[in-house]
Amino acid sequence: MDADRSFALQLNGLCKQFSDRLVVDHADLRVPDRCVFGVVGPEGAGKTTLWSMSVGLLPPDEGDVRIFGVDMWAEPARAKAVLGTLPDEPTIPDHWTGRDWLTSVAMWNGLDPVKLAVRAERLLGLWDLTEAETTLVREYSTGMRKKMGLVVALLPEPRLLLLDDPFAGVDAESAELMREMLRDFVDGGGTAVLSTDTDEVAEEACDDAVAITDGRLVPVPCP
Repeated sequence: MDADRSFALQLNGLCKQFSDRLVVDHADLRVPDRCVFGVVGPEGAGKTTLWSMSVGLLPPDEGDVRIFGVDMWAEPARAKAVLGTLPDEPTIPDHWTGRDWLTSVAMWNGLDPVKLAVRAERLLGLWDLTEAETTLVREYSTGMRKKMGLVVALLPEPRLLLLDDPFAGVDAESAELMREMLRDFVDGGGTAVLSTDTDEVAEEACDDAVAITDGRLVPVPCP
């Protein structure tokens, strides 16, 4: 199937069933380049399942995922090469520091150590997160964990960010900084797709959004 590469993310008839429950029901989505796009729905609506299929962690029963036209499941390495991801609850060893976290992701992505140091210093300094680099992860607040997770996702210089409920549990100050981080990313030519269970997050952070209810996607306007 041909895909339009002008879309950052395409979902074509995506389905996933667990036991007798259809968790994602023939999801179709087109996310244009250079925007912050939201997927809004209550807990259990299918947001995390949709995210897991979109980032290549969970194979769909039907349909396909395209990242700038590249099939996630046919060419995973090529699709993931332009992707930055943040799960709802990043699993990071408590004894690690922020620097350990950054270094592990850099090694996983094959980043040059010198380039890593320069980019990490710039990102951390840009958003006043320098102290987090030497702080143990177990001492992070929820907001700090999410902010550092976003820095980690940005480290390999992706074109597309896929973020699972990044604003959950964060305070107002952290949320404001994360919105600024996302806006800077989009202003620099990137695209971000995030899920959330609140309309307020979508209205404040997103240029456009869809609602997900019982696994189905429905367009909704965002101011």
